[in-house]
Amino acid sequence: MTQNGGVVTQSSPAEAAVGSAPPTSRLAKDLRQRHVTMISIGGIIGAGLFVGSSAGIATIGPAVVVSYLLAGAVVLLVMRMLGEMAAAYPEIGAFSEYARLGLGNWAGFTAGWLYWYFWVVVVAIEALAGAKVVTGWIDAPVWAIALILVLTMMATNLWSAKSYGEFEFWFASIKVAAIIVFILFTAGFLIGHAPAGGRFANLYIRRGFAPFGPLSVLAGVTSVVFALTGAEIATIAAAESSEPGRAIARMTSQVVVRILLFYVISIFLIVTLVPWTAIHSGDSPFAITLARIGIPAAALIMNFVVLTAVLSCLNSGLYVTSRVLFTLAAHGDAPKALVALNGRKVPVRAILIATLFAVAAGAPSVLGAEQVFTFLVNASGALMLIVYGIVALAEIRVRRRLEASEPQRLSVRMWLYPFGSWFAIACIAAILVAMAVMPALRPQLLCSLVVLAVALVAFFTLRRRAAREAARG
Repeated sequence: MTQNGGVVTQSSPAEAAVGSAPPTSRLAKDLRQRHVTMISIGGIIGAGLFVGSSAGIATIGPAVVVSYLLAGAVVLLVMRMLGEMAAAYPEIGAFSEYARLGLGNWAGFTAGWLYWYFWVVVVAIEALAGAKVVTGWIDAPVWAIALILVLTMMATNLWSAKSYGEFEFWFASIKVAAIIVFILFTAGFLIGHAPAGGRFANLYIRRGFAPFGPLSVLAGVTSVVFALTGAEIATIAAAESSEPGRAIARMTSQVVVRILLFYVISIFLIVTLVPWTAIHSGDSPFAITLARIGIPAAALIMNFVVLTAVLSCLNSGLYVTSRVLFTLAAHGDAPKALVALNGRKVPVRAILIATLFAVAAGAPSVLGAEQVFTFLVNASGALMLIVYGIVALAEIRVRRRLEASEPQRLSVRMWLYPFGSWFAIACIAAILVAMAVMPALRPQLLCSLVVLAVALVAFFTLRRRAAREAARG
C-alpha cells in the first residue's frame, strides 16, 4: 500500500485487508463480549422507536406493523452481508471500510465520509432532543443543556473505549429492560382486559387495517427504515474487542430477534391497545399506551427512557464518528494528524473534531437559522441507505473473491447468495425511488444526493492532484 497526496493506492482491496496491519490494530482491545452485544442491541433502539414511531402510526395506521416488518427485512439482509465480511476480516474497523475492501478507494472514501456526516448530524439532533426533555425538569436554555450532554459523552469517549462500552452497556440495558417491561405489561393487559369491541378491534374498525391504502404500507418503509439503522455500530466496536469474530457472529445471528421483539411486537401492541387516530406525530406512543392501561406517571417514565436513549445515541455517535475519522485518516482520506492516540489508545483528536462538528451542526437550530439546520437534517435522510447500498455491492465482490481463494474465511455466509444480496440491493433502490416520487421525502433524497456528489467530487479532485504531484516529482 502506498500513499500519494492524500489518496491511497494499492494493488487490490483484498491484499490491503490481509497484507498489512489494519489501523484498528493500534487501538485498545478493551471491549468485552457483553459490551459489543449490548452495543449492537442499543444501536437499533433509540428515540426513533420511543417517539419517532408516532409519525408512522399517524400516517399509515395499524398497517405500520407491516412497514416495520418489511424495513426490518431489508436491514437484516444488509446486516447479514456485513456480518459475512466482518467475520472474514474482523479487524477492518469502520464498517464503511468494507466498501473499500470490495470496490476500491473511491467507495471507502465516499462511504466513510457519508457515514461520518450522517452520525455528526444525528448527534446534533439527539442532543437537541435530549435538551428539550431536560427542560421539562430544569429551567435552562436548550443550547446550554445540549452542549452539556454532548460534552459529557465526549468525556466518556475520551477516557477509554472501555468507558464508552460500559456506559453503552448500561444505557442499552435500561432501554432493553424498558421495552421488555412494556411488552409484558401491555400484553398482560391485552389478554386480561380486551379493549371495547374486541381484543383486536383497534386494528380494523377505523377505516380498516390500512386506512390510507396498501401503497401507504410500502411508502412507510422509506420512513421507518431509518429508525432501524445502527446495528452496524457493533462491527466497529468489535474491532476493539478481544474476540472480534465471535462478537460479529453473535451480532448477525441475533439482529432478527431484536428487530422482531423490540420494534414489531411493541408497535403491534400499541396499535392493538390504542386507536391509531389517538396517536399524533411527535407524541410518544409508548407513554400514551401506558397511560391508557393505567400506569401512573407514564409520561415521566417514558421521558426518562427517552433521555437514556438520547444519551446512548450521543455516546455511540461520538464513538462511531471518531473511529470512522480515525480510519479515514489512516488511509490518507483525512488529515494524518487524526490517527494520533493517547496513552489509553484512544483517538483523542478524532473525538474532539467529531464533537466540534456535531456542535456546529446543531448551532443553526439554536441560532434561529432553521433553513440551514433543515438542509443538514434533510441531507442525512438517505445517506444510510446509500452507504448500505455501497456496502452491499462490495459484499458481492468480496464473496466472489473469498470463494475463489479463501473459502475458509466464510464462517458467516449471506443467505441465498447471490440472490439474497441482489434482492437487498433492489429493495434499497426501490426505497430511494419511492423517496424521489414522494413529495414529503423528495427533499431528503435531493439533499442527500448533493452531499454524495460533494464526496465524489472531493475524492476525484484529490486523486487528480495526487497524480499531478506524482508527475512533477
